[in-house]
Amino acid sequence: MLRATPLVRKVAAELGVDLATVAGTGPQGRITEEDVRSAAGGAPPTADGTRVPLRGVRRQMFEHLTRAHREIPAVTWVEECDFSGVEPKRLVPLVLQAVAESLGEHPELNARVDDGELVLLERYDLGVAVQTEQGLVVPVVHGCDRLSLDELDAEVRRLAEAAHAGTLRPEEVRGGTFTVTSAGKAAGLFVTPLVNHPEVAILGVHRIDERPVVRDGEVVVRRMGNVSVTFDHRVIDGKRAAEFGLAVIARLEKSSV
Repeated sequence: MLRATPLVRKVAAELGVDLATVAGTGPQGRITEEDVRSAAGGAPPTADGTRVPLRGVRRQMFEHLTRAHREIPAVTWVEECDFSGVEPKRLVPLVLQAVAESLGEHPELNARVDDGELVLLERYDLGVAVQTEQGLVVPVVHGCDRLSLDELDAEVRRLAEAAHAGTLRPEEVRGGTFTVTSAGKAAGLFVTPLVNHPEVAILGVHRIDERPVVRDGEVVVRRMGNVSVTFDHRVIDGKRAAEFGLAVIARLEKSSV
């Protein structure tokens, strides 16, 4: 027997929801108005505003980032980088290449926390944060240390297209060992990314534009941007995080494509 008040039945009829398909969350399995609206995939405006159920990618992001913020005592290190020698269209694959090489020298950042232990990983599967209309997703570029720059470029483009189309396979968003994030044109001067749990660090590339800097005692214009490393301070100290960040910057500043 369906347990629902006349008001809930009226709302279900208005939204075209078959109450027989709705699992009630109220007392003794009673179907509530929220159950009906969730089943309908949304809700019309009410006196308190419009309620939008968090589902799919958005729900995963909500739960994932809540846990990361609650459990990880994060600290962020930041430094400037001269991107004058980096072609903008190749920025992400160049960053992935620099990060993979630098992680080889700083293995404690290519790791995850598991049951109170730090697990050092011997693979370099780097997540790339992508903002889509469905929400933030982090597809993983597997084996970054084994791919050429052209191969990294092609894989990043393929995964980004799949992310926007909503066709990423489950294995393409799992198993990351470290994450890179760059907001592109929407990037601010600096933001503090959240660590992608259960990883222990994330590297951010922030807005890149022309700035006056001093070189050899003279003021010149260079394409500068900030690079950040946000890390789990329970398992990584600031000195090692800074050394890693500087290693990535040194590699990027040597790039000439």
